[in-house]
Amino acid sequence: AIKVFFELPDVGICWNTASYNIIIHSLCQLGKIKEAHRLLLQMELRGCIPDVVTYSTIIDGYCHVGRLQMVLRLIDEMQSKALRPNPYTYSSIIYLLCETGKVVEAEKALREMLNQGILPDSVVYTTLIDGFCKLGNIAFAYKLLNEMQGRKIIPDLLTYTSIICGLCRTGKMTEACNIFQEMLGRGLEPDEFTYTALIDGYCKAGEMKEAFSLHNQMVQMGLIPNVVTYTALADGLCKCGEVDTANELLHEMCVRGLQPNIFTYNSLVNGLCKSGNIAQAIKLMDDMETAGLHPNVITYTTLMDAYCKTGEMDKAYELLRKMLDRRIQPTLVTFNVLMNGFCMSGMLEDGEKLLQWLLEKGIKPNATTYNYLMKQYCIRKDMCATAAMWKGMCAQGVMPDANSYNILIKGHCKARNMKEAWFLRREMIEKGYDLTATSYNDLIKGFIKRKKLKEAREIFDEMRQKGMAADKEIYCYFVDINYEEGNMETTLELCDEVIENCLVTKLNNENK
Repeated sequence: AIKVFFELPDVGICWNTASYNIIIHSLCQLGKIKEAHRLLLQMELRGCIPDVVTYSTIIDGYCHVGRLQMVLRLIDEMQSKALRPNPYTYSSIIYLLCETGKVVEAEKALREMLNQGILPDSVVYTTLIDGFCKLGNIAFAYKLLNEMQGRKIIPDLLTYTSIICGLCRTGKMTEACNIFQEMLGRGLEPDEFTYTALIDGYCKAGEMKEAFSLHNQMVQMGLIPNVVTYTALADGLCKCGEVDTANELLHEMCVRGLQPNIFTYNSLVNGLCKSGNIAQAIKLMDDMETAGLHPNVITYTTLMDAYCKTGEMDKAYELLRKMLDRRIQPTLVTFNVLMNGFCMSGMLEDGEKLLQWLLEKGIKPNATTYNYLMKQYCIRKDMCATAAMWKGMCAQGVMPDANSYNILIKGHCKARNMKEAWFLRREMIEKGYDLTATSYNDLIKGFIKRKKLKEAREIFDEMRQKGMAADKEIYCYFVDINYEEGNMETTLELCDEVIENCLVTKLNNENK
């Protein structure tokens, strides 16, 4: 049909805009976007004026191949010809913006759409809801859902599944379950994707009983679990230390004719490494290759991390060499795994050399890279080296994280540099970071040793307000102080707290 279309003008037959639109749509459907765009240019040369459908079809084509700049050019061209985007145009643009992570811009496009008097459909709202959920902004996704329902646009299965996925990714399983029940109450039947999202969420939360209950429910409904479903279950079992059960699940998966993918194998490798079965994990990596799958950077990094944690740095380094020989590019996570290994093994010089090598190669370290080194310097009470590392980190434009501050506060407290520790505590709070219970305990003990009761009491009160438990000796100190001061009410409160936080908690832990 396309061939005939191009031949007929040569025999004097001219096509109208509707005819061109049909062919442009066909070309876009075939993925021939450039040919469709060339046809748009030819239209005007042959005296045929493109309309909003012509532009919207080509814009949609470019949206599905991710050509944002070309889309923006076509919109400008379209508007210069006094053609207003239609619902189809906006839907395509919003899809592309969400796919490229530009959800704020996508939401602005929705507002523009509404200002033009164009009512969005469930597809537009679902695309935006899914985009915000993928960014972890569930609150805004809910806002869009409420707006959608306020406009009498009924959420469909995809809308609910998008929200369920977002809630599961952020570990909000109670809310995800509530949305699932609401969906069922509206008469919508969940599909494999809905169930798999919930199963994955429960597996990540370590709630395997709920995960398998949903798996069984899914099968009873006649839905067939896919590779992603089995991988989620295998990963959950591995993280709970049930590697043998995960292997049985892998066998069941193969019996059903499903081939494990790289994610399935990586989950099992990770589980074996965490349970201390490194040799079995290495064998599984060999099995991967036999099955025609190539270990990736995650596979190697997981195994290197296992060797580093057991202090077998030679084997970890050998895996790095093997990885490079296979032209697999290590990530910063890989190098941080090595850095942690060097620091845990007391090989600080090797850690320093690795940091220098990263900087020379133009690989920018992150806060985690520096934290491993600073922690070891603090353990050795070498605060001069810690301060130098901190300065070097800031000079490289690497922003300290909450862990960086907590490491330094603990280090300065142990070195009795309470002025520095106090300053760092104030700076981290200003940046919105939280102190750990250990940091609070070290600060309080440090000030008590320096007989700075005012500062110790301020930190202790702040710690209690945050619902954190102090060490037993700190409680005993403040019980004595308050008793001597005649503050009987506070004394009794602290006695109750020390019983609850120190004695009851200890007994509960021993009975587990």
